[in-house]
Amino acid sequence: MNRTRSSAILALAVLGLACGDDDEPDLDDGADDSTADDGDDDGPSTVTADATTATSAPGTETGDGMTTGVDETSGGSTTGGPPVREPCDIEDGRCIFRYDTFGDEQLWTDVLRLHELVQGLPPTMALGVGLKVDADAVPADVLASADLEDPATTLALLELDAVVGVMAEVEDGTITRIGITCALCHSTVDDSVAPGIGARLDGWPNRDLDPGAIIALTPGLSTYAESLGVDAATAAAALTSWGPGRYDARFNQDLMSAPVLIPPAYGLAEVELEAYTGEGPISYWNAYVAVTQMGAQGNFSDAELGIDIMHDPDLLTSKLPALRDYQFSIAAPPPPDGSFDAEAAARGQLLFAGVAQCSTCHSGPAFTDAPTLHAPEEVGMDPTEAARSKTGLYRTTPLRGAWQHPPYFHDGSAATFADVVAHYDALFELGLTEGERADLAAYLASL
Repeated sequence: MNRTRSSAILALAVLGLACGDDDEPDLDDGADDSTADDGDDDGPSTVTADATTATSAPGTETGDGMTTGVDETSGGSTTGGPPVREPCDIEDGRCIFRYDTFGDEQLWTDVLRLHELVQGLPPTMALGVGLKVDADAVPADVLASADLEDPATTLALLELDAVVGVMAEVEDGTITRIGITCALCHSTVDDSVAPGIGARLDGWPNRDLDPGAIIALTPGLSTYAESLGVDAATAAAALTSWGPGRYDARFNQDLMSAPVLIPPAYGLAEVELEAYTGEGPISYWNAYVAVTQMGAQGNFSDAELGIDIMHDPDLLTSKLPALRDYQFSIAAPPPPDGSFDAEAAARGQLLFAGVAQCSTCHSGPAFTDAPTLHAPEEVGMDPTEAARSKTGLYRTTPLRGAWQHPPYFHDGSAATFADVVAHYDALFELGLTEGERADLAAYLASL
């Protein structure tokens, strides 16, 4: 185990001993995590070195897309100094998804100054805005006794890369650089230890995360707002209106505020167009979000959108194929045993393919007719998001794993499957009975 990791673990242990555990949550680490990550962290190993070797040469990638996956087999180091972080291999999509910031520290540290906010943030507050803790990154006995009210615990967790989707450099108890990864929005945990703490669930949308509130709280909000041409109060009002599980990936382009639900990143292998509005294949959208939203040091150009952002070096583009392949490898989660009425679902399947006409659009193995796109009025959807897009249309949403991420529709306007069915029953004047609507909802829950 390397010195930096062992120091962080020791810090967590000492914090737990110092405060005692009388007032701490009951952190049960024995829950079933069969649907979660297997705990085999594939992040590149962290090796320790002295301060001289840790300093990069000109043009070397440091702090940008670097990771600290743990090497448990190393014998440690007595040389001291910060860890040397090896970059993700460009063919290692899971590492890229989980740990690569693509150099977005230029936004989160240099502009928003998120590190200053996080410096004094106890884990309880971090969990309160939807951040998640990867329990597999911390020894169970240490995690169980950690003081979740102490900001020093947050620092120790960051040093262990245990805060899902957040990468930070911590030196002598101070966060010096911080960035985010794809996993921040598109991973959660199974809550097997406590709410917000458990094994990773890659591809599952983090519907507890409140990105707008986090950005609005940053000390650099005024600088960010100035770059948009608005005052801080106007920006904060928009950002805080989004709420958990929602994000507006066009707000900083058109200054409208109309957030959509954070979508899942699983079950996409057989889906031709991955975004709600079908603007392009997944690598197009990954590049758009990474560069224009995450602040990645990468390239993205689209003349139709009037965007032409170029960086040298480009820390993103070479990694997009492996990132795509990893996302395609994440299967949609099957519904939990006993979570739906199997007999009702069987009746609903017949309705789905028959009188309810659902399979007209929700066709094929992924239950979508993409690349066909649909006008908002055709499917009874609010036109706002489509109107802001290049296509002006909506893609049919895939249905595999839909049980996992209510509410539904791109804007979350349907709270349940029953609401989804009621919407289309009214739109298409199907005349379904109450029982038929319930059967269809059961079938959707079975996918």
